[in-house]
Amino acid sequence: MSEHREMYTILFEGKEYKAEISGQMQFNAETRADFPAVGDYVAVHLFDEFSPAIIHGILPRRTKLTRKASGQTFEEQLIASNIDIVFIIQSLDENFNLRRLERYIVAVKESGALPVILLSKADLLSQNDVETKTNEAKNAAAGFPVISYSAKSQSHIEEIKTFIPPETTVCFIGSSGVGKSTLINALVGEEVMLTRKVREADARGRHTTTHRQLFVLPNGGLVIDTPGMRELGLWNVDSSAVADTFPEISNIAVNCRFTDCTHTHEPNCAVLNAVNSGTLDKSRYESYIKLVKEAEYIASKSDSTKQQERKAKEKQLGKTIKNYYKIRKGKK
Repeated sequence: MSEHREMYTILFEGKEYKAEISGQMQFNAETRADFPAVGDYVAVHLFDEFSPAIIHGILPRRTKLTRKASGQTFEEQLIASNIDIVFIIQSLDENFNLRRLERYIVAVKESGALPVILLSKADLLSQNDVETKTNEAKNAAAGFPVISYSAKSQSHIEEIKTFIPPETTVCFIGSSGVGKSTLINALVGEEVMLTRKVREADARGRHTTTHRQLFVLPNGGLVIDTPGMRELGLWNVDSSAVADTFPEISNIAVNCRFTDCTHTHEPNCAVLNAVNSGTLDKSRYESYIKLVKEAEYIASKSDSTKQQERKAKEKQLGKTIKNYYKIRKGKK
C-alpha cells in the first residue's frame, strides 16, 4: 500500500501491517525495479502485530507504470504496478499543457493500463473556456476519455467514479497542485490526504504527497496517489505506444514512399508534405518526432548500460574464481 524509507505497508485480509524486505531479496536485487512497488502482490511471512512482516518475493506484475529515473543515470523507476486505469490529471489553469499530456499518454499506453484524462478546476474558468480546452485535450487524447471536472463544486465526480468499480486499481499522475489529493478526498468521502494551495504567481503546486500510497474506496475500488512529477522521462517505450498516441500521423504515414520513413528528411514523405500543406498540425508533428527520438535514445542507452553492467559482473566473477583457486593452491 505504501513505501516510506524502506518500510512498507501491506494489506492482508482487510488489515494493514508494516513490512520490510528479506535480506536475500535485498541482496539479489539488481535495480530499484526489483524492490516492491505500490500495487504489487507480494509473498510475505506474517508475525505478531508488534513485529514487521517480511517480504520474500514479488508476484509477476500484470501491468507497470514506469519512467526514467531523474538525473543522468539510465535506470527504470517504477511508479506503480498492477494498475487497470491511469488518471492523467491536468488543471485548466496555467498547468494545462498538450505536449505534456501527449507524453503522459505514451507512458501510460506502454504500461498496459487505460489512460483517462481528467481536467481539474473547471470552476475557475468560464464555460466557453472549459469547452475550448476540453476539445483541445480530446484532439490530443487519441480517442481516450477526457473529463473536465471540479472537486470544489463536485461536478462530474460521479462520472469519474464510474471508472473505479470494485477490484479496479486506478493510479493518479500529474504535476504538483493539479488536485490529485483533493480528488482522492472526494472519492474516498473523507479527508485522507492533505491539500495545499498552489502559488498564485505561476500556478505551481507544492509537494503535498511525498510518497506513493494506495487507498481502498468504500465500494472496494483502489486508488494510488503519487507525488507531483516535474518530469516524466520515457523508459523502454515501444514505437507502437507513440504511434497510437498520434493516430493521424500513422494514417498519413502509410502513403510515404519508404516503409521505414522517419518523417524527417526523406523525399516524398507524406507526413512532411502534410505538415507543409497545413493539413497536419505542426506542433503535434514536432511532439511526435521528439518522443520517437527520446524513446530510441533511451532504448540505446539502456542497452549500453545493461551491457556494461553485465561485463562488470562477469569481470568480478572472474576475479572471484581466480582468487578462489589462488587460495586453494596456497592451502595445498
